[in-house]
Amino acid sequence: MALLWTKNLEVGVDLIDNQHKKWFEKADKLFEAGKSGKSKEYIIQMFDFLDEYTKTHFKDEEKYMTSINYPELSAQKQMHEGFIKKLAELRKQYETAGANLTVVISSNQFILDWLTKHISLADKKIGEYARSKK
Repeated sequence: MALLWTKNLEVGVDLIDNQHKKWFEKADKLFEAGKSGKSKEYIIQMFDFLDEYTKTHFKDEEKYMTSINYPELSAQKQMHEGFIKKLAELRKQYETAGANLTVVISSNQFILDWLTKHISLADKKIGEYARSKK
């Protein structure tokens, strides 16, 4: 189960798209680390990165939405907060269960599903709205 960025996930806002691509790359590395039995420390480092990068990305994305007066900003913030909470739960589950492939796979499945659905159903609307304002 590779976590690959595809062109159909492009929002049309360079900052957001570039961050989404990096997110996918790191999430894929987390999955590959778990699949190949890498050390728990490495996987924790990847969780650290994803946690920090997620917060940075959401902050940047919300700042951009504010700058264009995006009408669905509040709903986006709620979705972002839910993802951060779930990511923290997954990390705690991983730390409790240890180097467990099932936990890593379920974490990555959640991340992949959330990212692809969120980008396709919510973030693409940001790009559409921004283009309609030009």
